[in-house]
Amino acid sequence: MTDSRIGLLKNYGFPVILLISIAVGSTIGALMGKEALVFKPLGDVFINLMFMIVVPLVFCTITNAVAGMSSLKRLGKVLGTTISIFLITGVIAAVLMLAAVVFFPPAQGIVIEGVAPQDFEPLNTAEQIVKAFTVEDFADLFSRRHILPLIIFSILLGVSLNALGEKARPVVNIVSILSDAMLQLVKIVMYYAPIGLGAYFATLVGDFGPQLLGSYARAMIVYHTVTFAYFFIAFSVYAYISTDGEGIAPFWKNMITPAITALATGSSNATLPVNLEAARNIGVPEDIRNMVLPLGATIHMEGSCLSGILKISFLFGFYGLSFSGVNTFVTAIAIAALSGVVLSGIPGGGLVGEMLIVSLYGFPPEAFPIIATIGFLVDPAATMVNATGDTASSMLVARFLEGKNWFRKAGH
Repeated sequence: MTDSRIGLLKNYGFPVILLISIAVGSTIGALMGKEALVFKPLGDVFINLMFMIVVPLVFCTITNAVAGMSSLKRLGKVLGTTISIFLITGVIAAVLMLAAVVFFPPAQGIVIEGVAPQDFEPLNTAEQIVKAFTVEDFADLFSRRHILPLIIFSILLGVSLNALGEKARPVVNIVSILSDAMLQLVKIVMYYAPIGLGAYFATLVGDFGPQLLGSYARAMIVYHTVTFAYFFIAFSVYAYISTDGEGIAPFWKNMITPAITALATGSSNATLPVNLEAARNIGVPEDIRNMVLPLGATIHMEGSCLSGILKISFLFGFYGLSFSGVNTFVTAIAIAALSGVVLSGIPGGGLVGEMLIVSLYGFPPEAFPIIATIGFLVDPAATMVNATGDTASSMLVARFLEGKNWFRKAGH
């Protein structure tokens, strides 16, 4: 076997195995229908293993990144640049979807019968913000449902260790070792990924296949066309900007596995372990990737920005309203960005964002289950974009903070 074939097999062998397992799982799900739910435990094992890793991984990587930074000034630069890029990329995604729904209204010709009104709790913004950033008890930090408070705690602990200087070096070394150990654990768990992801797709297709071809078909076609176009084009552009054109191939070589994992699991947090590994292989500096990716998995949701515009446009069409005009478009973009970058950090942020859309526009309560269904159907592709966007953003942060030669310095 030639060296080129060996290199190709080494770089793409495992992602190809994952794709084959997903194809096999999807075929089994389509053939078996609801009976494919028998495979659900096999998929749940993989998801649970990934969630099991997330909390210690986030704690160790962020604490280590902040404690090891040369100065707190650099920490401020990393955070400021990261949030700015999150907002900009979120708005770009929303604008692209806006252009698509103007030309191809997702609710055109839609007929949905039997939509029953549902009651939901009113949005308490202040209370939700408090719960998003804090927890009542220290033990609550160690739950994947409280990732944002854990990130804040890890940053503050890292700042404290950084301020102590050499006195804290033994603790920092231990945290660094634990961080490397968690990444090694991810590699071990990924050996089970072909079975886990195959079983997950068999369950997904078997259980929800008919809905994907039902009344929401037009909205699904619009969303997935734009989303996959954004996935391949926008992230290639971001990789080009980040590396002066040299990093497109390395980016995609390393992002296949995280993208597939995100598509199958529907969770940015479950994808975080393999995403961190991909960013390391790309060469993103350690302190940047260990800060940007956990934060991005919590508050950076480009896929949600895309779906936010789709949901708003869908409801306008469903209720016979005109989705046009500068004020309407600007408001829609702002709400989509808010849902995708801010509310995503709130527990149940997706549902909160959908409630926000219904309440701000004054739609009747029965509009909520309509767009909640859309949110569920678009979730896999949205999560794929969310997770991939985190790594692309980390490359952009590296470009702005380390200069245009950061990619070459990483050994490429």
